[in-house]
Amino acid sequence: MSKISIIGDGGWGTALAILLHTKGIDTTLWSISSEYAGYLSQKRENTKFLKGISLPEDLKITADDDKIKGSDYVLFAVPCAHLRSISERFKGSGFRNIISATKGIENGSLMRPSEILNEYFPDSMISVLSGPSISYEVATGIPTTAVVASEGNDKKDIQALLMTERFRVYTSSDVMGVELGGALKNIIAIAAGISDGLGFGTNTKAAILTRGLAEITRLGSVMGADISTFRGLSGIGDLATTCISGKSRNRCFGEEVGKGRKVDEILNETEMVVEGVGTCKSAYELSKKFNIEMPITQKVYEVVYEGKEAALAVKELMTREEKEED
Repeated sequence: MSKISIIGDGGWGTALAILLHTKGIDTTLWSISSEYAGYLSQKRENTKFLKGISLPEDLKITADDDKIKGSDYVLFAVPCAHLRSISERFKGSGFRNIISATKGIENGSLMRPSEILNEYFPDSMISVLSGPSISYEVATGIPTTAVVASEGNDKKDIQALLMTERFRVYTSSDVMGVELGGALKNIIAIAAGISDGLGFGTNTKAAILTRGLAEITRLGSVMGADISTFRGLSGIGDLATTCISGKSRNRCFGEEVGKGRKVDEILNETEMVVEGVGTCKSAYELSKKFNIEMPITQKVYEVVYEGKEAALAVKELMTREEKEED
């Protein structure tokens, strides 16, 4: 039987731990906090990140690094901003097969999660898991589809490892495209939330999703991704879910911004990391680096980092110079 360890006790890591354990796989959930690991072991509910979902009594939970060494598979489900420091912590642990469930683009280096992991684990097989998968729905067994991407044949083994009758996994060889889709959709979800907060309707959200996908595809294309990937689960699929779901942290963050609340105030009271905030900065820098237009990303950046009023940002988007649809 395979042994798998999940690094990261957030909602996504916890949901995946439940899924794998329920499948009968030897699963360990790792927390960076020994105090919280103890709490989870006793309480059997991740009240911070997946409230209302019971953890199986025999699901192993630990903060001991040694307990996850020797795993057949190690799945990283930590915020992108913390991936480097946690990778450094486990450097030299001999992980053979790594699955990245982290979505984002690192600030400063502009590296994708798989690139960061490859820096610390150059001898490991590294794959990427992404797609429209709200943690709560996965944890409660609602039918969900996802995609695992790898440049090697390991993706088929991971597909078999993760697949259940309620969690269908497809494969892809486009690691870059899958990661970019999973990261950039969070920026568009913030924009969709801002639209909700301003009281706009379905017309507006449809425009945000459609033109947002155009931005994602434009950047992905110039970076070398397969543009057909953005028409799939990790592209339009994840984008639609994150922009629409009431449980999407990025959309919810944007909604509060649209209502006029200050960015720092919202972030300070949010337990979960809002990945789109950091990714927005990186994507804005990538758009400058490659000299491409990403107007929605630019306006989200101006609202989040420069304090621009959300209503003004919308007006500026709507009054841009006329152009042909691309």
